[in-house]
Amino acid sequence: MRDTSTVPLGYDARVTASLEDLPFTEFIQRPTAATGRLASVRALRLRRRDAEDLVVMPAERAEREGEVIDLTARLLVSLLRQEGGPALVQAVLPDVLPWVRFLPPEDIGILATELTETVAASASLGITAPIAQLLIEWKHTAEVHADPELHARLTRPAGEDYGPALPPDGGDE
Repeated sequence: MRDTSTVPLGYDARVTASLEDLPFTEFIQRPTAATGRLASVRALRLRRRDAEDLVVMPAERAEREGEVIDLTARLLVSLLRQEGGPALVQAVLPDVLPWVRFLPPEDIGILATELTETVAASASLGITAPIAQLLIEWKHTAEVHADPELHARLTRPAGEDYGPALPPDGGDE
């Protein structure tokens, strides 16, 4: 028998962390069979042809995940308010986000500061989208730094300055 003494109450360790892909039409045609799969996967990703995919999961699981995200955000905000907190976050960022290693050291400090401010603001609103957007933007920055040829193309002088951009023709004036 498996030792479950360290598994949080209400958590089924057999449930995987992945999403199972399922065509939306299959979900519509066989909803009982589709939702039955939720006993062994975290959630179902319903693939749709002409629209954004949807995710289906039990409401209780979604609420638990929301509580964990909220707790994690509040812990991070509290840690960052402690003396030495921002430096600690900056020090562990390469362990948490391995792509950070491609950023110049001064950019890692800027990322840590922006992350601190964004997590605090997002936690106060109960949303995560700004945090995800910040991480996407910084990851793309790391991708540029990781590719010397791309970095050189994007950082070399573009040539002469062509002055201010003109407003588009036919627009509202």
